[in-house]
Amino acid sequence: MTQAWLVLTGPDGREVSAPSEAQMAAALADVYGGKAGGADGGPGSAVLRFGYDDGLMYELEVSGGGAVRFAEWSDRDCEIALAAPRTMTVAAPADALRLWRLMARRQVAQIRDQPWRDG
Repeated sequence: MTQAWLVLTGPDGREVSAPSEAQMAAALADVYGGKAGGADGGPGSAVLRFGYDDGLMYELEVSGGGAVRFAEWSDRDCEIALAAPRTMTVAAPADALRLWRLMARRQVAQIRDQPWRDG
């Protein structure tokens, strides 16, 4: 049987398996509040990944300034991209949390239907 998993990598680099909505909101607050800085000195980011032990993985990364990137992979090792990454800008943490809620509920089709830009 295929097991699904959900992992949040916060701006501090720590991973949380099956994060609660409060944990997701706290990570986004750090990103949007500027508390998180990237290793290169740029804006920090947090990534929510959802996938299955034997296959597909999806990731939604939110960076400072509200840059959001959605990617689809053949597996957890990111060997084959299933689609070109999509991007958008989301001004409010609540809007980014709405996207993460969709991911947590495995509603990938609804995420794909968002107003993404290619690239």
